[in-house]
Amino acid sequence: MASIQPAEPWLLENGTVKRLTKETRHGHGHSRTAHNKSSSSLRRKSNMTLVSKVPCATIRNFLANLQEVILGTKLAILFIAIPLAIAAKYLGFARPWVFSLSLLGLMPLAERVSFLTEQLSYYTGATVGGLLNATCGNATELIIAIFALMENKVDVVKYSLLGSILSNLLLVLGTSLLCGGIANVSVEQKFDRKQADVNIALLLLGLLCHLLPLMYRYASLETPLATAAATLNLSRASCIVMLVAYLAYLVFQLFTHRHIFESQEDEDGMGASEEETPVIGFWSGLIWLIGMTAVISLLSEYLEASTSWGISVSFISIILLPIVGNAAEHAGAVIFAFKNKLDITLGVALGSATQISVPMSVIVAWIVGIKMDLDFNLLETGSLALTIIATAFTLQDGTSHYLKGVVLLLCYFIIGASFFVSVSPIGDDVVTMGLESSNQKIFRV
Repeated sequence: MASIQPAEPWLLENGTVKRLTKETRHGHGHSRTAHNKSSSSLRRKSNMTLVSKVPCATIRNFLANLQEVILGTKLAILFIAIPLAIAAKYLGFARPWVFSLSLLGLMPLAERVSFLTEQLSYYTGATVGGLLNATCGNATELIIAIFALMENKVDVVKYSLLGSILSNLLLVLGTSLLCGGIANVSVEQKFDRKQADVNIALLLLGLLCHLLPLMYRYASLETPLATAAATLNLSRASCIVMLVAYLAYLVFQLFTHRHIFESQEDEDGMGASEEETPVIGFWSGLIWLIGMTAVISLLSEYLEASTSWGISVSFISIILLPIVGNAAEHAGAVIFAFKNKLDITLGVALGSATQISVPMSVIVAWIVGIKMDLDFNLLETGSLALTIIATAFTLQDGTSHYLKGVVLLLCYFIIGASFFVSVSPIGDDVVTMGLESSNQKIFRV
């Protein structure tokens, strides 16, 4: 766990030396996904020279863990926002301060959750490790969604679901294509269309499952109560269909057609092989992961300040939360686009969007007895449909240039503007935009 030497792939766990075999390294090498490669671009290699001189083994192990987990990221400076957010909350600071500090604190936490998930996957074998990495790429957003569901904030969860897809397809992909196109303006950027086609097909299936509840509500001639019940059942059936499709996608990605998603694996050279060694032990990683999950849940509660700050819930949930929750992966995707490795960039943007298109929150809500459906309003559903269609047309020829990135970014900005001026959530509630007079009645989500 503590000291890692390039020629000696070993680690300390509770003072015991554990040597890694070739099988361990090889097994995990196939479980790395585009999410891991993207997040690892923001990681910093730790220098254990000072820590190794500490005489007490327990203290030495703790300090080594602390250095790897807290200081092992280029976003470490943002950790200071976490205690500042807590202090601002309990000292009665203005709610915009609490909200802004909470957003900043979530950025390094999201990157570290990705790091800890990858570390745990080293000890689970290639198959389980691959599944773990593939399904935990959006762990921070999932945690926030679960805690919002526990508080029965269904509208916030719905908006976050939509915002994550829009953010990945328009903001992340658009920024990556723009920056990559400018950095490689003299070279035609190419990528493997097979990977993009698979993800676009799943996104179109997800779009169909999101469209049907809305279409049914408009076409139904039954009473509103009966329509709502039927829409709920249709949404749950759609989620099951999408879950089956995603499971088939995991088999396709990790087993039968793995070569499609590893087309640039060999181009990483020694940089990838150096990362095929865990730097913390299993139990240490698990404890850190549980602790960071608790901190994420705490900061997600502080984000409730947005409803009284004068910004619509739709803008907060669709625009701000997805950007912060995946900031590390988004930055990594742009970095790989600079390096002309668009296959990895597409794996991050399209892979995340495909994951989120499976609304597990609907199934979780079903289990805990909360009525959550996929019946979005026309604005939300239309934005999702046009986003997927625009992305599909952008990637249809297997080449890229900066103009495609400009178009996707402009699409994201105009959609963001529409939600910024929107004051009506998915339900019938209204969130104040700070424009109402004091004698008007204000409803909160």
